[in-house]
Amino acid sequence: MGVLAAERIKFTSTKSPWWCSAIIVVLGLGFAALFGWGASSGVQSEAAANGQASDIGPVTAFTIVGFGVTTFGGLVLMILAALTVTSEYRFGSIRTTFQAVTSRAGVLGAKTVLVGAYGALLSLVLAFGALYIGRALAGDEAGALLTFDADGTWRVIYGTAILAFLKVALAIAVGTLLRQSAAAIAILLIWPLLLEMLVGIIPNVGAKIQPFLPFANADHFLGSSGGIDFHWGPIGSLIYFVAFVAVFFGAAVFVVNRRDA
Repeated sequence: MGVLAAERIKFTSTKSPWWCSAIIVVLGLGFAALFGWGASSGVQSEAAANGQASDIGPVTAFTIVGFGVTTFGGLVLMILAALTVTSEYRFGSIRTTFQAVTSRAGVLGAKTVLVGAYGALLSLVLAFGALYIGRALAGDEAGALLTFDADGTWRVIYGTAILAFLKVALAIAVGTLLRQSAAAIAILLIWPLLLEMLVGIIPNVGAKIQPFLPFANADHFLGSSGGIDFHWGPIGSLIYFVAFVAVFFGAAVFVVNRRDA
């Protein structure tokens, strides 16, 4: 509890958590509003052009919540989590932390629990808010699937919180392994946004590798396959992502116990 209290003081006494949180809120609710309004406009435009009901399908919960809260909001959350480690290495305060706490794994665990719980709670609240905003702007026709009765909606809501916690753990592991803010942020941004996209265009073997990409599995858990032929269902993808994060976190604990601060 003492370690958690110390991490809480460090977390709340800097400006980066507040700035990152504000960005996550803007991205989460902003994308929901944008997609909700876009879906409503698309339905109205097609209906006006054809003089009949639109053929455009209703927008899904994954589109409304997934892009803003889970994907882009999750990227900012990972940056925030990585900075909780790399900033201490940058200013040398990590030495004091490790001198005060005999268990270095305990320090990483406390950071993960604190930031992970905060990120999960923030993401959960924003997921509900994004769904309501998207539903209000999309209207009855375009937002027909933006209800809790629709298949997969609840999984998107609680899955967003689960993935937020896991992404925090992954980011803290990457920050611990690399120790540098720029390097950690670059990896955390390039990996899901670029590397996994490039794998899909590799001739012959790209399609075979895609089912094993970690962030693709995270999206699959929420309900978006992305055209990938996975070897397991959504829960299997969650288990795969958990195992992936556990490997990185285990490596971070091993390395931090082996080298000097």
